[in-house]
Amino acid sequence: QVQLVESGGGLVQTGGSLRLSCAASGTIVSINNMGWYRRAPGKQRELVATITSSGSSYYGDSVKGRFSISRYNAKNTEYLQMNSLKPEETGVYYCNADVYGGIFYNYWGQGSQVTVSA
Repeated sequence: QVQLVESGGGLVQTGGSLRLSCAASGTIVSINNMGWYRRAPGKQRELVATITSSGSSYYGDSVKGRFSISRYNAKNTEYLQMNSLKPEETGVYYCNADVYGGIFYNYWGQGSQVTVSA
Protein backbone atom coordinates (compact mmCIF):
# COMPACT_ATOMS: atom_id res chain seq x y z
CA GLN A 1 0.00 0.00 0.00
CA VAL A 2 1.17 3.53 -0.81
CA GLN A 3 0.15 6.82 0.76
CA LEU A 4 0.61 10.33 -0.58
CA VAL A 5 0.67 12.92 2.19
CA GLU A 6 0.36 16.58 1.29
CA SER A 7 1.36 19.62 3.28
CA GLY A 8 1.79 23.35 2.83
CA GLY A 9 -1.67 24.63 2.01
CA GLY A 10 -3.26 27.56 3.77
CA LEU A 11 -4.50 31.11 3.45
CA VAL A 12 -2.63 33.70 1.42
CA GLN A 13 -3.40 37.13 0.04
CA THR A 14 -3.70 37.87 -3.66
CA GLY A 15 -0.24 38.00 -5.18
CA GLY A 16 1.25 35.88 -2.43
CA SER A 17 3.07 32.57 -2.57
CA LEU A 18 2.66 29.10 -1.17
CA ARG A 19 4.64 25.90 -1.50
CA LEU A 20 2.93 22.53 -1.46
CA SER A 21 4.72 19.28 -0.72
CA CYS A 22 3.66 15.69 -1.32
CA ALA A 23 5.53 12.74 0.15
CA ALA A 24 4.91 9.18 -0.98
CA SER A 25 5.46 6.31 1.43
CA GLY A 26 4.89 2.57 1.47
CA THR A 27 5.92 -0.18 -0.91
CA ILE A 28 7.66 1.86 -3.59
CA VAL A 29 10.15 0.62 -6.15
CA SER A 30 9.97 3.67 -8.35
CA ILE A 31 7.68 6.56 -9.23
CA ASN A 32 6.99 7.51 -12.81
CA ASN A 33 4.97 10.66 -13.44
CA MET A 34 3.92 12.91 -10.57
CA GLY A 35 1.53 15.80 -10.72
CA TRP A 36 -0.73 18.35 -9.09
CA TYR A 37 -4.42 18.91 -9.76
CA ARG A 38 -6.90 21.30 -8.22
CA ARG A 39 -10.63 21.58 -7.78
CA ALA A 40 -12.11 25.02 -7.31
CA PRO A 41 -15.55 25.34 -5.66
CA GLY A 42 -18.26 24.36 -8.12
CA LYS A 43 -15.80 23.37 -10.83
CA GLN A 44 -14.29 20.18 -12.16
CA ARG A 45 -10.83 19.05 -11.20
CA GLU A 46 -8.16 20.45 -13.50
CA LEU A 47 -4.53 19.67 -14.15
CA VAL A 48 -2.05 22.16 -12.71
CA ALA A 49 1.33 20.60 -13.52
CA THR A 50 3.06 17.29 -14.07
CA ILE A 51 6.65 16.13 -13.93
CA THR A 52 8.33 12.99 -15.24
CA SER A 53 10.89 10.93 -13.38
CA SER A 54 13.63 12.61 -15.41
CA GLY A 55 12.35 16.07 -14.54
CA SER A 56 10.46 17.14 -17.64
CA SER A 57 7.54 19.31 -16.64
CA TYR A 58 4.20 20.38 -18.11
CA TYR A 59 1.96 23.20 -16.92
CA GLY A 60 -1.64 24.16 -17.42
CA ASP A 61 -1.96 27.36 -19.41
CA SER A 62 -3.32 29.38 -16.51
CA VAL A 63 -0.30 28.77 -14.26
CA LYS A 64 2.59 28.99 -16.73
CA GLY A 65 5.25 31.40 -15.57
CA ARG A 66 3.90 31.54 -12.01
CA PHE A 67 3.97 27.96 -10.72
CA SER A 68 6.92 25.59 -10.62
CA ILE A 69 6.79 21.83 -10.09
CA SER A 70 9.80 19.88 -8.86
CA ARG A 71 10.60 16.55 -7.26
CA TYR A 72 13.22 14.91 -5.11
CA ASN A 73 13.36 11.31 -6.24
CA ALA A 74 15.53 10.09 -3.36
CA LYS A 75 12.74 11.05 -0.95
CA ASN A 76 9.77 10.21 -3.21
CA THR A 77 8.60 13.79 -2.83
CA GLU A 78 7.22 16.41 -5.16
CA TYR A 79 6.68 20.12 -4.68
CA LEU A 80 4.58 22.87 -6.17
CA GLN A 81 5.81 26.43 -5.77
CA MET A 82 2.93 28.81 -6.41
CA ASN A 83 3.63 32.51 -6.93
CA SER A 84 1.40 35.47 -7.77
CA LEU A 85 -1.66 33.62 -6.58
CA LYS A 86 -5.12 34.77 -7.63
CA PRO A 87 -8.46 34.44 -5.79
CA GLU A 88 -9.84 32.18 -8.53
CA GLU A 89 -7.10 29.68 -7.68
CA THR A 90 -8.73 28.97 -4.35
CA GLY A 91 -9.55 25.29 -4.03
CA VAL A 92 -8.34 21.89 -2.99
CA TYR A 93 -5.02 20.84 -4.47
CA TYR A 94 -4.31 17.14 -4.94
CA CYS A 95 -1.04 15.42 -5.64
CA ASN A 96 -0.93 12.41 -7.91
CA ALA A 97 1.68 9.77 -8.66
CA ASP A 98 2.20 6.69 -10.81
CA VAL A 99 3.91 4.34 -8.38
CA TYR A 100 5.60 1.04 -9.17
CA GLY A 101 5.63 -1.40 -6.27
CA GLY A 102 5.42 -4.59 -8.26
CA ILE A 103 2.78 -3.21 -10.59
CA PHE A 104 2.10 0.37 -11.61
CA TYR A 105 -0.80 2.02 -9.81
CA ASN A 106 -2.04 5.60 -9.73
CA TYR A 107 -2.42 7.20 -6.31
CA TRP A 108 -3.95 10.44 -5.04
CA GLY A 109 -3.22 12.52 -2.00
CA GLN A 110 -5.91 13.55 0.45
CA GLY A 111 -6.01 17.12 -0.81
CA SER A 112 -4.72 20.38 0.62
CA GLN A 113 -6.86 23.51 0.89
CA VAL A 114 -5.47 26.68 -0.67
CA THR A 115 -7.39 29.89 -0.09
CA VAL A 116 -6.41 33.11 -1.81
CA SER A 117 -8.09 36.16 -0.33
CA ALA A 118 -8.96 39.14 -2.49
